[in-house]
Amino acid sequence: MKISIIGCGNMGGAIAAGLASDHVFASNNTISASNRTTPKLDKLRERHPNVETTTVNSESALGADIIIVAVKPWLIDAVAADILPAVRDNQIIVSVVAGVPIEHLREIFSTPSGTPTIFRAIPNTAISIGESMTVIAHNGASKEQVDTVVDIFARLGKASVIEERLMGAATALCSCGTAYALRYVRAAVEGAVELGLYPHQAQEIVAQTVKGAVMLLDKNGTHPEAEIDRVTTPGGITIKGLNRMEACGFTNAVVEGLKASVK
Repeated sequence: MKISIIGCGNMGGAIAAGLASDHVFASNNTISASNRTTPKLDKLRERHPNVETTTVNSESALGADIIIVAVKPWLIDAVAADILPAVRDNQIIVSVVAGVPIEHLREIFSTPSGTPTIFRAIPNTAISIGESMTVIAHNGASKEQVDTVVDIFARLGKASVIEERLMGAATALCSCGTAYALRYVRAAVEGAVELGLYPHQAQEIVAQTVKGAVMLLDKNGTHPEAEIDRVTTPGGITIKGLNRMEACGFTNAVVEGLKASVK
């Protein structure tokens, strides 16, 4: 199988590097990447010589089984026109372009012989370390095609298939959510410094605490409140801290932030 990645910015470059680093995947598939300029391609090729690189988008897309389009939203129509001569109706096109619906993607990637199968995928920046949460939507893809696309992104973290109508909410949760989670980390570090810890000490403690809390949910499969109850002693300091955070609007601020992200 040949996978073509159009655009080697932060997201496209991370996808290419992540798949190239998966030795089992890379040894059984061809990975091609294109970008308008050479510096990012040179950097990618230096670290991953098994990736084919080119500055010609249509050259990368030619003969590909799956084309992953990772460009800025305002470039998607021009890029589609650029690679359209290489597009076949039996290909899979995966767009990681935010805000562009499947209906529009079908229009710009339609060929005289038909329309390829279209997917939308929204990873987050943790894809650069193989820990992305990627949400995937499609319209009429076969189970085999869905399994293939999910497998690609599952190699770069975790992947979940959702309805396209939920992409806005899921984007706020998994893509914007990285910033929201890190804003909590920053706030906790600032509070710890006020309490007397040095910044580097506070960041190490907070980062590991957040990581451990997430791992508890992941490994135990429990509801967050169940894990909260385990550290919340009646009359203890944790419940006092939680109640004070709620009084200051913690949960409401998070919910309102998410809702604002999909407006």
